[in-house]
Amino acid sequence: MILQAHLHSLCLLMLYLATGYGQEGKFSGPLKPMTFSIYEGQEPSQIIFQFKANPPAVTFELTGETDNIFVIEREGLLYYNRALDRETRSTHNLQVAALDANGIIVEGPVPITIKVKDINDNRPTFLQSKYEGSVRQNSRPGKPFLYVNATDLDDPATPNGQLYYQIVIQLPMINNVMYFQINNKTGAISLTREGSQELNPAKNPSYNLVISVKDMGGQSENSFSDTTSVDIIVTENIWKAPKPVEMVENSTDPHPIKITQYVFYAVAKDEYGKPLSYPLEIHVKVKDINDNPPTCPSPVTVFEVQENERLGNSIGTLTAHDRDEENTANSFLNYRIVEQTPKLPMDGLFLIQTYAGMLQLAKQSLKKQDTPQYNLTIEVSDKDFKTLCFVQINVIDINDQIPIFEKSDYGNLTLAEDTNIGSTILTIQATDADEPFTGSSKILYHIIKGDSEGRLGVDTDPHTNTGYVIIKKPLDFETAAVSNIVFKAENPEPLVFGVKYNASSFAKFTLIVTDVNEAPQFSQHVFQAKVSEDVAIGTKVGNVTAKDPEGLDISYSLRGDTRGWLKIDHVTGEIFSVAPLDREAGSPYRVQVVATEVGGSSLSSVSEFHLILMDVNDNPPRLAKDYTGLFFCHPLSAPGSLIFEATDDDQHLFRGPHFTFSLGSGSLQNDWEVSKINGTHARLSTRHTEFEEREYVVLIRINDGGRPPLEGIVSLPVTFCSCVEGSCFRPAGHQTGIPTVGMAVGILLTTLLVIGIILAVVFIRIKKDKGKDNVESAQASEVKPLRS
Repeated sequence: MILQAHLHSLCLLMLYLATGYGQEGKFSGPLKPMTFSIYEGQEPSQIIFQFKANPPAVTFELTGETDNIFVIEREGLLYYNRALDRETRSTHNLQVAALDANGIIVEGPVPITIKVKDINDNRPTFLQSKYEGSVRQNSRPGKPFLYVNATDLDDPATPNGQLYYQIVIQLPMINNVMYFQINNKTGAISLTREGSQELNPAKNPSYNLVISVKDMGGQSENSFSDTTSVDIIVTENIWKAPKPVEMVENSTDPHPIKITQYVFYAVAKDEYGKPLSYPLEIHVKVKDINDNPPTCPSPVTVFEVQENERLGNSIGTLTAHDRDEENTANSFLNYRIVEQTPKLPMDGLFLIQTYAGMLQLAKQSLKKQDTPQYNLTIEVSDKDFKTLCFVQINVIDINDQIPIFEKSDYGNLTLAEDTNIGSTILTIQATDADEPFTGSSKILYHIIKGDSEGRLGVDTDPHTNTGYVIIKKPLDFETAAVSNIVFKAENPEPLVFGVKYNASSFAKFTLIVTDVNEAPQFSQHVFQAKVSEDVAIGTKVGNVTAKDPEGLDISYSLRGDTRGWLKIDHVTGEIFSVAPLDREAGSPYRVQVVATEVGGSSLSSVSEFHLILMDVNDNPPRLAKDYTGLFFCHPLSAPGSLIFEATDDDQHLFRGPHFTFSLGSGSLQNDWEVSKINGTHARLSTRHTEFEEREYVVLIRINDGGRPPLEGIVSLPVTFCSCVEGSCFRPAGHQTGIPTVGMAVGILLTTLLVIGIILAVVFIRIKKDKGKDNVESAQASEVKPLRS
């Protein structure tokens, strides 16, 4: 035991000398009252101070609140042998005395104060796992109706104990609008302005909030956190006007009398089944039920954590999924660690945020030699289902080695500016001496200088850490003929404290881009202009611009000007009208513009020019359709009317056409009148019933009320005729183009006479031909020779 004690003292002395504690004044000195500040949780066997003995003192004695943690060696080395815990004792009051060889105090005792400084090693905790409250409809926004409270054992005077409250989830979430808010410092819950206006117990009588609290003032990604649930009941606003009440005078019924009004909605149709009003919209929503369990992102989710990872640091986030409706209790997931394997050096090394799924280091830094891998079983649950997900956490070597390039200068590389996007143009290589295939040795290459346009990128082979430089955007000789590119090789894991990237992690090369003759480039893919359709011929209606990358002159031309409306200045690109424009014939009017370089290879490019023609009132009103066939049954038993429609070809915005109607001649006013129905329809009516049975042509004057106003006079032919079963029957003698009875008889007799003459001629001819045939037959019989 004596030998072991001497060895321990010797080790402490060597550590004391190696760390520089032998310097007089700073880490050593005479016996006097002193105060030391030490962070909790640090490794044990840390030297605090070396007291110097003055003769006859030969040794030292330590008393007070040592808690078997603080020890002083005979030589005066004061140290602690276990990690301190501020939450157990924040201040240790010690006394140190110097003794002579007989153990008699010759100096002191003097007070030695050890103040334990706080680190963030405690997570905040809500005082309740669930809170309940109520709020009245239309309550004033910002007025608290409920408080949530959490505590943190860390020092409240430091960021470690400063708490930050936040609403994580609101259920239900309607139109993605938050109805509730929380004071980040006090935990006071109140309504937002939208909540004050929209909360309605008839629609949603209750809400559920998930509140989180974070330490570090909520400003650090390594904050610890806790969550709680808040159930809120919405009660009806009692400050509102009462419903209308009807009372019967002199009623003897018992009082009070309550009368309820009912409102019904229906679709009305006529006897032919045609609707008399627009149909009512009925929205049917399929209400979600919780019929899908949570699912894990993969069979095993793998994360890495460095040996020296600080408490509270994020290790990774497990994101499970649920196919039920979003932002409802059916898809609201909770995460909980149910098992850690192995439980070395202790259980509960990790924690997971209940609703976010983020894993954090909870109790102490990990050591790979103790356990290189941990396996966690995490329960993910919704309202009704539970699913087990599995997480593998690999403890990796600390990242204390930087990537080192095989060479710092990759020389010059010459490429044509039309080199294809995606081409690999260079291979670079760096190595890292940290543990292979971990985040400490994986290399990511970044271009940090010489490529502000982002034309290049670097892909890394995950097995070899080889970097392949590729073209991401077109190279351009005109803007970047020579670029000095600088690479930086980095690890995804942060370097340990005190280790920094240096020149070995940087490399460069020079990219030289050669010129290639390129076609002119328009400043826009589509040029657009807007003019009135009545502009004078020769008016400038627009212009286009293009540039040649090589600086050559450009000649402009038009293509597709099918109507011959435009011309372009070959030098300036200005476009002019050369003929009357007509919106009604086509707007927008689309043509192509060609830019051709002058000289060189005469390369060209094409852009679009769209000319939007604004309407002017240049089309008089006309009838919307052919109205031949209008009639009244004769004789009229009462004045009648007909409806007709007008239109024109001009553009009508918003309110549509607004025509006015009148008779086209004063002589028609005794027989007819015209009245406007709306902006496009009018009614032509008779003033009496004494009309002849014939056709009348009624002239109608239509004015469009435009700027300037245009009028059109149209003809409506109206026939008065006898009717048979509702249809117009016109007597033959009275119909245009049909002959009278006398004419018809004359035509018939003439036709019969002609037919008789033709028949007589034919009969005589046939009889004449028959007599001729008989004479020829007799003559033939007289000269016929005898047969021998």
